[in-house]
Amino acid sequence: MNKVLVPLANGFEEIEAVTIIDVLRRSGVEVLVAALDDNMLVKGANSITVKADTSITQVDSDSIDMIILPGGWDGTYALADDENVQRLLREMDSKGKNIAAICAAPFALNKAGVLKDKYTCYPSVEEQIDKDGYMGDTSMVVEDKNVLTSRGPGTALCFSLEIAKKLQGEETYNALKEGLLATYCE
Repeated sequence: MNKVLVPLANGFEEIEAVTIIDVLRRSGVEVLVAALDDNMLVKGANSITVKADTSITQVDSDSIDMIILPGGWDGTYALADDENVQRLLREMDSKGKNIAAICAAPFALNKAGVLKDKYTCYPSVEEQIDKDGYMGDTSMVVEDKNVLTSRGPGTALCFSLEIAKKLQGEETYNALKEGLLATYCE
């Protein structure tokens, strides 16, 4: 069974985090939600609190197949500044393992040095990233090598479905897409 890590920091974007967790669990992926410290209650940007499964300090790159970062500026800055998240991103990339980020979170990928040549993110975040290769709204999800990026809350479902397809295959993707009435995701 594929196992993914979704680290949450205070100020995370709830729509993105919960959609990622929900869709991947529906697809049969084991999702591990990690807080950045020992406080397992993490408060999102819109005051919705999510209980994490573990602390990021308890996770190593050999135990997971993918790391997925939700956006939200405060959460993104915390992910970009957290030494454990940054270390995991670099280790995952050096092993060729899958990495994904949505909304503002590609900023944290760039700080770790793992953002590839082509990427997308929430509009205006590309100015903070300051790296060539921004694809804008040409696609809801951009994949370059082992890294997937997406634009924001409105693309969270399609982003999550693409991750499910990558990890669980086309058949699972199609069944989920139909069941979720997300036929607009292509």
